[in-house]
Amino acid sequence: MGKPVGATIVRDDTSEIVFDNPDEALAQGEQGRIAFQFAYGSDLLPPAGEPVTSMWRYRDLLPLADGPIRYPLAIGGTPLLASPRLRSKLNAPNLWLKDETRTPTGSNKDRATALVVESALRAGNTTVTCASTGNVAVSLAVGAAAAGLRAIIFVPAEVADSKLTLMLLAGATVFKVQVGYDAAFKLSRAAAREFGWYDRNTGYNPVTLDAKKTVALEIWEQLGREVPDTVVCPVGDGPTLSAIAKGFDELVACGATSRIPRIIAVQAEGCQPLKTAWETGGPLQAVEPNTIADGIAVGDPVSAGMVLRDVRKSGGAFVAVSDDDLRRAMETLASNGGLLAEPAGASAFAGLSQALDSGLIDRAERVVALVTGTAMKNLGEARPSKAAMTISADLARVRHALGL
Repeated sequence: MGKPVGATIVRDDTSEIVFDNPDEALAQGEQGRIAFQFAYGSDLLPPAGEPVTSMWRYRDLLPLADGPIRYPLAIGGTPLLASPRLRSKLNAPNLWLKDETRTPTGSNKDRATALVVESALRAGNTTVTCASTGNVAVSLAVGAAAAGLRAIIFVPAEVADSKLTLMLLAGATVFKVQVGYDAAFKLSRAAAREFGWYDRNTGYNPVTLDAKKTVALEIWEQLGREVPDTVVCPVGDGPTLSAIAKGFDELVACGATSRIPRIIAVQAEGCQPLKTAWETGGPLQAVEPNTIADGIAVGDPVSAGMVLRDVRKSGGAFVAVSDDDLRRAMETLASNGGLLAEPAGASAFAGLSQALDSGLIDRAERVVALVTGTAMKNLGEARPSKAAMTISADLARVRHALGL
């Protein structure tokens, strides 16, 4: 049984408060981001030699009591891909891609939704809520619908129509909030407190970190129970990166490895408050997002302190990528690796390319880049370099067009 035995609150200035009692940390959660700790040991890890097919394989490292899993959708066990063409194109023979587009809604957000909804079901909650730029909202709408819960969702007014349609199709109640994501997040948090809803917000609810850390545990198993040299991760609000760091930290604590990988954090050039704080060493300054990558368009990240701590601890760094870099990464992933990624989902790959070219990552390193979201929900920013050809139904025209 995965029962937390302690917790840490990480403040915005990266300082930490350690609690022996997780409930005490939860009572003071507004001071920063909470991370649960467990009674670590090799007994918490699943046996070797079994296929990695489900997130629930790691339930002894999840804040989840014994009993059957009620969440009805398949979750976890996404592939770790070695694409020969992408390896050749980047001259990176040890490149791996963790493909999180193979989930119920095509996003890594589905892991956190699964554990949140499972926790809500066990607690007897009937309503779950979140704020989101898109992927979290779609994930919660679908996950709640599958489990028979009501979803109340707050999104920025400029949310992508394709994602909004999916939320509404799944039966969620959606509020489009003026001003942007940060305002939507604060309103969602206030509504959860006022009406007693179960709060799925990743920057607040610590179970979301534990759900997302299973990506790191899967990478470790899929690499033959070894950790990579480097992991490249997109950053918006920050919990995805900190969850990856938590997963590798816990492998060390369980005695499975003696080291953690370096983490390279990727932000969009039009929204890089964390990278700027990293470089200046000063406090985070909120910015107005201006990027096509809506999934990482967070101008005032709620997990800033935790992210800065985790990147520093890993010996990592930050890079920023342009919208053109993102579009090129989308096309390269699709045309050379068969991976359909939205701009935010392709951002780690874009950052990897930049880091390889600059020497920040050695081309011989064993490196894993996360592909966090599918393009199937967000094709509006795709800019293919090829165009379709209109011809008559004549084989000779095909031969001529192809130069055969």
